[in-house]
Amino acid sequence: MKVVYSIEDLRKTVQTWRKSGETIALIPTMGALHDGHLSLVSIGRSYCQRTIVTIFVNPTQFGENEDLATYPSDFIQDKKILEKANVDLLFAPSVKEIYPSDFATQISVKGLSQEMCGAIRPGHFEGVATVVTKLFLQALPDTAIFGEKDFQQLQVIRRLTADLNIPVKIISGPTVRDADGLALSSRNSYLSESELKIAPVLYSTLKSAAQAIKANNSNIEHICEGALQSLLTAGFLSVDYFDVRDENTMMTVTKIKGAERIFCAAHLKGARLIDNFKL
Repeated sequence: MKVVYSIEDLRKTVQTWRKSGETIALIPTMGALHDGHLSLVSIGRSYCQRTIVTIFVNPTQFGENEDLATYPSDFIQDKKILEKANVDLLFAPSVKEIYPSDFATQISVKGLSQEMCGAIRPGHFEGVATVVTKLFLQALPDTAIFGEKDFQQLQVIRRLTADLNIPVKIISGPTVRDADGLALSSRNSYLSESELKIAPVLYSTLKSAAQAIKANNSNIEHICEGALQSLLTAGFLSVDYFDVRDENTMMTVTKIKGAERIFCAAHLKGARLIDNFKL
């Protein structure tokens, strides 16, 4: 596996592959890799002849008092994981490489970015949209793969790709879970042993709410409120939202018509967990 740190070196490698007629898949990450990331690499390899993984902890998507300074990082271990997964190239730029001192541009996706996590974390999706757009232009992939656990992020990226006519096919990968149902996340490393016993309740509550909604489609708001209270009773400190939303617009719905998911963000002392469940 080749490791590069500059946009120039990335483009030289990509140009060589292009001259050979090879297709390229891009998997953007912030490191602290786990099996969820590797599932995206596997999808990328199934679509394209070459795979690029990026590791970049993007400061512009972290808000004030968030965990930028403490975000989990183990570059040496991540590199070993990617080598074992037969990734062709790892792009690991510095903050200065991505955001020079005179950087002055921001990408904003209206509507989608203002709901749920966008409302709770102002500026978050602008940071995501900007860095992903830059990575697309730097790597020029045919395909990019993102996980469905971060479903709102996935839809924001799909929208900006369509709106800006970026010739990249966006592929989603299903959420990868532990045996107890907890969605894999780099931030799970923040959880204490006792919190790791509580955390899987998030997924089981989503599934229970989905079953209740399928049985009573006219009572969605009441079911979601009951599920939220169940999470608090189970030991979650707070719940940012527990809603049924249209997959494409991220707007709340009162009736299930076929393109909806339940979304939740809830806090344990160690971490903020997000998850979703397709209805």
